[in-house]
Amino acid sequence: MMEATLSEVVVSVLLLVGAGFALVGSIGLARMPDFFTRMHAPTKATTLGVGAIVVASLVFHSSSGGGLSLRELAISLFLFITAPLVGHLLGKAALRGTRKD
Repeated sequence: MMEATLSEVVVSVLLLVGAGFALVGSIGLARMPDFFTRMHAPTKATTLGVGAIVVASLVFHSSSGGGLSLRELAISLFLFITAPLVGHLLGKAALRGTRKD
Protein backbone atom coordinates (compact mmCIF):
# COMPACT_ATOMS: atom_id res chain seq x y z
CA MET A 1 0.00 0.00 0.00
CA MET A 2 2.85 2.36 0.76
CA GLU A 3 4.40 1.85 -2.68
CA ALA A 4 1.19 2.89 -4.42
CA THR A 5 1.00 6.04 -2.32
CA LEU A 6 4.64 6.90 -3.00
CA SER A 7 4.23 6.47 -6.75
CA GLU A 8 1.08 8.59 -6.68
CA VAL A 9 2.97 11.37 -4.88
CA VAL A 10 5.83 11.18 -7.39
CA VAL A 11 3.39 11.27 -10.33
CA SER A 12 1.52 14.22 -8.80
CA VAL A 13 4.71 16.19 -8.18
CA LEU A 14 5.98 15.51 -11.71
CA LEU A 15 2.65 16.59 -13.20
CA LEU A 16 2.65 19.82 -11.18
CA VAL A 17 6.27 20.58 -12.09
CA GLY A 18 5.57 19.81 -15.75
CA ALA A 19 2.46 21.98 -15.79
CA GLY A 20 4.39 24.80 -14.10
CA PHE A 21 7.18 24.70 -16.67
CA ALA A 22 4.67 24.56 -19.53
CA LEU A 23 2.80 27.54 -18.06
CA VAL A 24 5.99 29.57 -17.67
CA GLY A 25 7.01 28.73 -21.24
CA SER A 26 3.61 29.74 -22.58
CA ILE A 27 3.61 33.02 -20.65
CA GLY A 28 7.15 33.70 -21.89
CA LEU A 29 6.03 33.08 -25.45
CA ALA A 30 3.25 35.63 -25.09
CA ARG A 31 5.15 38.32 -23.16
CA MET A 32 8.67 38.42 -24.60
CA PRO A 33 9.40 41.43 -26.80
CA ASP A 34 11.11 40.03 -29.90
CA PHE A 35 11.36 36.79 -31.86
CA PHE A 36 14.61 35.51 -30.40
CA THR A 37 13.62 35.91 -26.75
CA ARG A 38 10.13 34.64 -27.59
CA MET A 39 11.67 31.53 -29.11
CA HIS A 40 13.77 30.87 -25.99
CA ALA A 41 10.83 30.33 -23.64
CA PRO A 42 9.07 27.47 -25.44
CA THR A 43 12.22 25.65 -26.48
CA LYS A 44 13.54 25.51 -22.92
CA ALA A 45 10.71 25.68 -20.41
CA THR A 46 8.00 23.91 -22.36
CA THR A 47 10.37 21.11 -23.33
CA LEU A 48 11.13 20.52 -19.65
CA GLY A 49 7.41 20.71 -18.83
CA VAL A 50 6.37 18.15 -21.40
CA GLY A 51 9.35 16.01 -20.44
CA ALA A 52 8.24 15.97 -16.79
CA ILE A 53 4.71 15.03 -17.83
CA VAL A 54 6.03 12.17 -19.96
CA VAL A 55 8.18 10.96 -17.05
CA ALA A 56 5.07 11.10 -14.83
CA SER A 57 3.30 8.90 -17.36
CA LEU A 58 6.27 6.54 -17.37
CA VAL A 59 6.23 6.28 -13.55
CA PHE A 60 2.46 5.77 -13.50
CA HIS A 61 2.45 2.98 -16.06
CA SER A 62 5.48 1.21 -14.57
CA SER A 63 3.99 1.33 -11.05
CA SER A 64 0.59 0.05 -12.17
CA GLY A 65 2.11 -3.26 -13.21
CA GLY A 66 2.55 -2.64 -16.90
CA GLY A 67 6.33 -2.59 -16.69
CA LEU A 68 8.60 -0.08 -18.37
CA SER A 69 6.81 1.38 -21.36
CA LEU A 70 8.80 1.83 -24.53
CA ARG A 71 6.29 4.37 -25.83
CA GLU A 72 7.09 6.99 -23.17
CA LEU A 73 10.81 6.45 -23.61
CA ALA A 74 10.51 7.02 -27.36
CA ILE A 75 8.39 10.14 -26.83
CA SER A 76 10.91 11.65 -24.43
CA LEU A 77 13.82 10.77 -26.72
CA PHE A 78 12.20 12.43 -29.74
CA LEU A 79 11.08 15.42 -27.66
CA PHE A 80 14.54 16.16 -26.29
CA ILE A 81 16.13 15.74 -29.72
CA THR A 82 13.65 17.63 -31.89
CA ALA A 83 12.71 20.62 -29.71
CA PRO A 84 16.23 22.13 -29.44
CA LEU A 85 16.91 21.30 -33.09
CA VAL A 86 13.77 23.11 -34.25
CA GLY A 87 14.62 26.08 -32.04
CA HIS A 88 18.11 26.23 -33.53
CA LEU A 89 16.79 26.03 -37.09
CA LEU A 90 14.19 28.73 -36.44
CA GLY A 91 16.89 30.99 -35.02
CA LYS A 92 19.13 30.43 -38.03
CA ALA A 93 16.25 31.14 -40.41
CA ALA A 94 15.37 34.32 -38.54
CA LEU A 95 18.97 35.50 -38.60
CA ARG A 96 19.19 34.81 -42.32
CA GLY A 97 15.95 36.72 -42.91
CA THR A 98 17.11 39.79 -40.97
CA ARG A 99 20.53 40.15 -42.63
CA LYS A 100 21.21 43.11 -44.84
CA ASP A 101 23.62 42.05 -47.59
